[in-house]
Amino acid sequence: MKKPSAPPAIADRLPSPERPRTPDEGSAPEHPSAADWEIAPAAPDHPDAVAVLYAYYADIVSRYYGRTATVAETEAAVAEDAHDDLVPPTGVLLLARCGGVTVGSAGLRLLGPDTAELTRVFVLPGARRRGGGARLLAAAERTARGLGATAVRLDTRHDLVEARSLYARHGYAEIPAYNDGPYAEHWFEKVLA
Repeated sequence: MKKPSAPPAIADRLPSPERPRTPDEGSAPEHPSAADWEIAPAAPDHPDAVAVLYAYYADIVSRYYGRTATVAETEAAVAEDAHDDLVPPTGVLLLARCGGVTVGSAGLRLLGPDTAELTRVFVLPGARRRGGGARLLAAAERTARGLGATAVRLDTRHDLVEARSLYARHGYAEIPAYNDGPYAEHWFEKVLA
């Protein structure tokens, strides 16, 4: 079964010129250079953000159930897990574009004056293994510093092994639970230099 690579229920409702392109449509570079990547803040309700966040939820819900998530399951997850706090001055949503195509996201929210929480780190399946995850982490850390944070925390699930490996490779260490999120099984923190 193929997982959805674009948000069918939401993207299909967007006007055609605003519908985000995905790597599955063949427009992102296969071997991108640093110049091909752009990571910038976006409003969570921007059409590209809506699309990539829908794809994020479709992916994590599918992995949770071990099968392709239904539209209803994905939309329920979107509704259950608000991201409207990923806006200044206490948060931000970053979108990654490769060759002009929106391919990923990372969100930050301040938990306190010195600590930011990393969330919604995602790269579309067709754009993985091209350095996007590392670029998103680096941009999120720069953004966290700009918000005044000296540490970044995150939680993740046990089945998201690639994410846990990415965080460990980039200096995130496992810590005791700092929240009681219903899907949180591992907690990480990185002290920013």
